[in-house]
Amino acid sequence: MLKPALQLRLSQQLRMTPQLQQAIHLLQLPIIDLRARIEEALEQNVMLEVDETETAAAGDAAEGSDGVLEENAAAETSGADDDALDFDAPRLADWDDVPRTGPSEGPRHSDPALTVEHADRSDETLSDHLLWQLELENLDRRSTTIGQAIIDAVNDDGYLTDDLETIRATLAPDVVASIDEIETMLERVQAFDPAGVAARSVGECMLLQLGQLDGDTAGLELACRIAGEHLELLAEQRYDALRRVLAATADELEDALLLVRACHPRPGAAIQAPTTEFVVPDVFIRRVDGRWLVELNDSIAPRLRVNPVYAGSLGRDDGYDVLKTQLQEARWLVRSLEIRSDTLARVALTIVERQSAFLEHGEEHMQPMVLRDVAEATGMHESTISRVTVNKYMLTPRGMFDFRYFFSSHVPGSEGDQSSTAVRARIRKLVAAENPGKPLSDNRIATMLADDGIQVARRTVAKYREALGIPSSSARRQRRLAG
Repeated sequence: MLKPALQLRLSQQLRMTPQLQQAIHLLQLPIIDLRARIEEALEQNVMLEVDETETAAAGDAAEGSDGVLEENAAAETSGADDDALDFDAPRLADWDDVPRTGPSEGPRHSDPALTVEHADRSDETLSDHLLWQLELENLDRRSTTIGQAIIDAVNDDGYLTDDLETIRATLAPDVVASIDEIETMLERVQAFDPAGVAARSVGECMLLQLGQLDGDTAGLELACRIAGEHLELLAEQRYDALRRVLAATADELEDALLLVRACHPRPGAAIQAPTTEFVVPDVFIRRVDGRWLVELNDSIAPRLRVNPVYAGSLGRDDGYDVLKTQLQEARWLVRSLEIRSDTLARVALTIVERQSAFLEHGEEHMQPMVLRDVAEATGMHESTISRVTVNKYMLTPRGMFDFRYFFSSHVPGSEGDQSSTAVRARIRKLVAAENPGKPLSDNRIATMLADDGIQVARRTVAKYREALGIPSSSARRQRRLAG
């Protein structure tokens, strides 16, 4: 017989609170997405406002400290040890308080109404552009349908991807067309803008573009022969063989090559160019008075605070549930943004401290560093470091770099481990200084690196060389002979 009974059990469960979920989400956002999130919050939550007093206070403090300010607010809100942000090499400063040397270094002010301007982009695709030209031809319904089928088979690069038999099958049973009809319509589409569109090969693409030149253009006949018959010799840069096959002089070949090189191998890109990606730095790195300054970019994503007037007017009375909810959400958001700024600052400071040799002397002085190294230095978890380095950029005197660029694997060396980035830079330097008549083989490069105390296998050298886009020694030798 079953009897009711009471039991007491203790258990532990790991649950993510809404505040923690929000903090993690904001930590991963790039600065442009963060700005959009802040603007959305300002529109929806009356309890939030832009913290303009902090900007003014920062400006007053800058007058008495030569433009260098330590970021104490973020450290205080995190509850961490203040010394973690205070070391002799890099310090944290506000962007508004450092003098500018050029417009490329970032926005000059932190006006919350500042908008980031992007280049104008057209929504017209290559297919739309070709269909528009087809409509202007005023063709009969049958020819228009065939032309539409051909345009549907043109990819974004401007090439015809289906053969004529496939296009014929696509048209059936609505339109029963012959191969000759499709060929005739294809020639008509190939006359459309951009020049070279709807070609079936690179050679045909070049011939279509060359066909639009005046017949008396110098080198045109040879250029057409190269595009139609000898592109392989041109790709291999076998100019002597090309000159013999064409029975041309050096000057005649040069004129022909100029015309061939002027052809666009991807005509569709002229209409449907890839979208330009704009990168806004999250952190600025500057060298001032012999010290590296690390500055958070607060100009794009302004700081927020809870409106003290609205928050104080609520009191403890019942009611105003919506406003009280907004107040709680506002406090969570402000706190999450403080955590994000503090985490980003600490990670950036650690990276600059460890990679100061790279900032001063270049890639060959990059130090090996993995996520665990930064996690141990900052007292954070590796997953946190991974999140904060995704899609974050650092503007340095050496250019714009993704945070993850500074992380690289360890390569054994006689004087300690080397960074794989430094080893790649060393390989590039060795190849650049080699004797063009006797290019360095991968084995020889591995031996030279070993002489410098860097132990890498030949296959590792080959992998790094290919990653750098450097051809093999035999390919470099052939290029030298062809030139």
